[in-house]
Amino acid sequence: MRLNRFLAAAGVGSRRHCDGLIAAGRVTVNGKICTNFSAQPGAQDHVKVDGKLVRTAPALTIMLHKPAGFVSTRKDPHARDTVFDLIPQKYHRLFNIGRLDAQTEGLLLLTNDGELAQRLTHPRHKIDKEYAVTLDRPWDPALAPKLLRGIFLDGQRAKIEKIHSVSPTRLLVVLRQGINRQIHRMFEVVGYRVKHLLRLRIGNLRLADLPRGHWRVLTARDLSRLGASR
Repeated sequence: MRLNRFLAAAGVGSRRHCDGLIAAGRVTVNGKICTNFSAQPGAQDHVKVDGKLVRTAPALTIMLHKPAGFVSTRKDPHARDTVFDLIPQKYHRLFNIGRLDAQTEGLLLLTNDGELAQRLTHPRHKIDKEYAVTLDRPWDPALAPKLLRGIFLDGQRAKIEKIHSVSPTRLLVVLRQGINRQIHRMFEVVGYRVKHLLRLRIGNLRLADLPRGHWRVLTARDLSRLGASR
């Protein structure tokens, strides 16, 4: 197993994050800095990140119904509440797969499985994320083609895959990208303000009736619903 996959499997982070740690010289194997991405540590090797021994652990993923007002990070410099305040201390080694803005609610996954995180966040896997969007005024369906074709944000084309009207001011929107504040910014371009945003689904895994602020461990069946096949 290559070094970045070893680190990801141990819950250090996604493979992309682990690549950055390796490149920065923060990873040692048997006491020596290792910047060789092809290195394949074995069971007897001592792998450390920033001097801390990395131990592999069974893969674990939980789903959380994130409330508004909580930031999707482990520690916040402004001392705001974080999603880790909502889960037991024993799960604080997990990391979140993607982020939800502080005021966005809904389905958030936390895991120690870097491979799963990679499959769910890399655009080539085309994993749907569905949101319930509440706008500040009635939606004009004539604007939908512009959002479906895409708008340039941060130097790339931001697209909405599907838009479905539920009521004059409520829409269901599907994304396959993860650009910062993408839904808010895209609707601002066409003259709307998003008043409330709730993530309902990732792949075929739905938030369903999980209460706000509650969490549960995903089962094998849940993981299969994510659509992130190996």
